[in-house]
Amino acid sequence: MAAQSFLSESVLGWSIFTFILLLILAFCWVYIRKFQSRQESEVVSTITAICALAIALITSALLPVDIFLVSFMKNPNGTYKEWAANNETRGQIEDTVLYGYYTLYSIILFCVFLWIPFVYFYYEERDDDNGNKCSQVKNALKYTIGFAIVCVVLLLIGAFVPLEAPPGQNSTQWEKVQYLFEELGSSHGLPALSFSISTLTLIGMLAVITYTAYGMSVLPLNLIKGTRSVVYERLENTEDIDDVEHQIEKLKSKCKDGRPLSSRDRHNLQELEGKLQVLQRRGRHLEIAERNCCTKVGSALRPFKILLGIFFILVALLFTVALFISNLDKALHSAGISSGFIIFGTNLTNPLNELLLALQPVFPLDYILITVITMYFVLTSMAGIRNMGIWFFWMRLYKIRPKRTRPQALLFLCMILLLIVLHTSYMIYSLAPQYVMYGSQKYLVQSQMPSAGATSGNATFGTTRICDADAPEDQCTVTRSYLFLHKFWFFSTIYYFGNWAFIGAFLIGLVVSCCRGKKSVIEGEVEADDSDISDDEYVH
Repeated sequence: MAAQSFLSESVLGWSIFTFILLLILAFCWVYIRKFQSRQESEVVSTITAICALAIALITSALLPVDIFLVSFMKNPNGTYKEWAANNETRGQIEDTVLYGYYTLYSIILFCVFLWIPFVYFYYEERDDDNGNKCSQVKNALKYTIGFAIVCVVLLLIGAFVPLEAPPGQNSTQWEKVQYLFEELGSSHGLPALSFSISTLTLIGMLAVITYTAYGMSVLPLNLIKGTRSVVYERLENTEDIDDVEHQIEKLKSKCKDGRPLSSRDRHNLQELEGKLQVLQRRGRHLEIAERNCCTKVGSALRPFKILLGIFFILVALLFTVALFISNLDKALHSAGISSGFIIFGTNLTNPLNELLLALQPVFPLDYILITVITMYFVLTSMAGIRNMGIWFFWMRLYKIRPKRTRPQALLFLCMILLLIVLHTSYMIYSLAPQYVMYGSQKYLVQSQMPSAGATSGNATFGTTRICDADAPEDQCTVTRSYLFLHKFWFFSTIYYFGNWAFIGAFLIGLVVSCCRGKKSVIEGEVEADDSDISDDEYVH
């Protein structure tokens, strides 16, 4: 009976994960095909982008499954279910989730350091006249080896970073070397993988501060403000075209008598002709947008977009407040930098953590909410990258535009999302630390009270409490995600300060988004720095 119950509970958890997996694959295919350039699309880059994006989303979906499985080991009254009463059975479930994390994280390492760099440089080395394929592969491998070396260095550093106190100063050099090898041998390479992933998570933290924080502000405000009227934009664009044509005619009239234009006038004429080309392209795009049925449907759905935008901005503010309270709690009640600002449980009331705990009695609302939170971070990250483009410091490398995104830009997009997803788990832990640690688990506390009957003595009463740091170790199971996040204390310290930077970036992005006006209905489709062979010339 216990084995059958265990099987049914496990099948339920992994069935939900499988269903989410199928949804993720369908979403990735639609998303990549939506932004993919129709003129430069390649099979290999398309498959790479879809797989990389799917891996990112699947990894983010594993956290709710982790919480779900540890929570389902216990009954609402705080006792273990019959199939989970055995420590060995619980250990098998925990190991399954842990191996799932390490498998996905290993695939992420492979994608970030080998697969995506190779495909990226392969297309960078491709000549317009379809040069030698062997030469392309050789040059791509040459650059990819550099990424592989970085990966190996990170794995070696992680393998030798001691997780326990090293031998004392009086120890011999051989004992110290022997200690390092024992650390490496006893770890089976798991700390090496953890260190490499934690290093990538730091890069993901920078991407979260840059793109996710901005996306959390720009996505809801764009929904609330909407777009400019396409009819008004066409009228305004026509007036601009007439004005530029008049200026061009005025400059050309200076050389009707055979006199050459001055260098300044030639420069102004060149700029005006370039501006006229952009305005003419805008006119064609606006004409198509006015006839497009999607524009009309979008206008009809305007009230729904406003409500969705208000909901998103309230969610963003809730996340920001929860993150601020969590960081303040760590600042006040943790042991400081030397401990990685780690605290066990919550000392200040965190609204999101309390909401998740309050939803526990109504299955499966808490799991739905934690899944929605995870996907919210991913979607806002996509929105941030979509609006900002891909930058390297002050230089914009690529634009992300529907049906006009180059294969290299899609590969960059997927790599950034892979890194963001790595940091998302820590962000969610910061938002709801107690829930991410224990899920909906409760434990039974035995207490004795004097009996009121005729017989003297004490009666034993059992009360249930929500699992926290004060719970006995054998009564509450910690999620594998929490243990993985806090393997190295110095990374936790950096993540803590990164949360403060995230709050600041969100507030700055919110102010900037509020100050900006409505965006164009063809936002990002036509820009002055588009080349002559840009996809904007191929409007269907």
